[in-house]
Amino acid sequence: MRAPRLAMTVGLVALALVLTGCSSDPLADQYREGSSKGFIAGDGSVTEIAASARGEAIDFTGIGENGETLASADYAGEVLVVNFWYASCAPCRAEAADLQKLNAQFEDNGASFLGVNVRDQAANAMAFNDTYGITYPSVLDVNDGGMQLAFSGSIPPNAVPTTLVLDKQGRVAARILGQVTSPSILETLIRDTVAEVS
Repeated sequence: MRAPRLAMTVGLVALALVLTGCSSDPLADQYREGSSKGFIAGDGSVTEIAASARGEAIDFTGIGENGETLASADYAGEVLVVNFWYASCAPCRAEAADLQKLNAQFEDNGASFLGVNVRDQAANAMAFNDTYGITYPSVLDVNDGGMQLAFSGSIPPNAVPTTLVLDKQGRVAARILGQVTSPSILETLIRDTVAEVS
C-alpha cells in the first residue's frame, strides 16, 4: 500500500514541477545521470535514407494543442522535422532546449518543426511548451494515434522520443531513435535535406 502511494506522490510532484515552470528539472537530471526511471527509450541511433530509397510521402492530419488543424499539406515543399514526445518523458525534457534552438535556427530557412505528443492532453502539452520555451506546434495524438499510424508504414517511431526529418516531398529522409544527444548531428541531417535538389 505504501509503494503505490509513494509512486503516486512522486508522479504528482513531477507533474507539479512541469506545470509551475520550475527551472530545475529533477526527472531530466536523473535521466542524464543514467537513471532511466522505467522509460523505454531508443539508443540514439541515426538512420539516413538515400533519396532513391525513400518511400511514399507521409500524409497526415491532426489537431494541435490550441485546437488548430495541422496537416502535411501545410508543410509542402519544405523540410519538416517531426518529434514524437510527451511531457513526463525524461529524455524528451532533456532534448527540448536543443530542439527549440534548432527550430529557431531553421525557421524561415527551409525547415519547420512539428511535435507529436503521444500521451498528453492540451493543458499538459502547453505547460511543457511554457516551461521549455517551445514555440513550434504539436499535434495531440493521445486519443486516436493517427499520427503514429501515418508514420508506421515508413519508419515507425519505436521509442519516445523519436525525431524524423522529412524531405521536401514529405518522405522520411532520416530518423534519430531516442534522445537527440548531439544537436549538431540533427542540424547536419536537416541542412543536408534542405540542400537536396527537389
